[in-house]
Amino acid sequence: MTTERIEETISDFSRFYILTILYESPSHGYAIISKFKERLGKNITPSLVYPFLRDLEKQGMVKHRLLPVGKKKRKVYELTETGTQFCERLFKRFATLISAALEPNLVVCHHCGCKVYEGGYTEKIGEKETTFCCSHCADSYKNEMA
Repeated sequence: MTTERIEETISDFSRFYILTILYESPSHGYAIISKFKERLGKNITPSLVYPFLRDLEKQGMVKHRLLPVGKKKRKVYELTETGTQFCERLFKRFATLISAALEPNLVVCHHCGCKVYEGGYTEKIGEKETTFCCSHCADSYKNEMA
């Protein structure tokens, strides 16, 4: 993969995360940049954020309102109904992709049924290795079997 393609892919994930921030609550550009850095530990440039917000606005996905901050006014962006519906579809599609990637690595606790991605607690019960999310579930399972 070329450096250009890698940067394009990363910026696509950055745009995806900008949408998640807007989905949570209305935000101004600087707040988006700050939340991005705080949550992901990565810097995002204003040259990616503001043009993306303008594009979303042109497409009817977001709208902005001017709010006073001292003597200045700040553009606060929020998703429109169309933008919210788009995000919900996008998030479902992304969740399906992530689920498909993780599913082969998941085990199900024999007691409570929760899915365990990594680790878990394994115990030999009878002749069979049985996986639980924790030792408490293993104990409860054995008590129910007795």
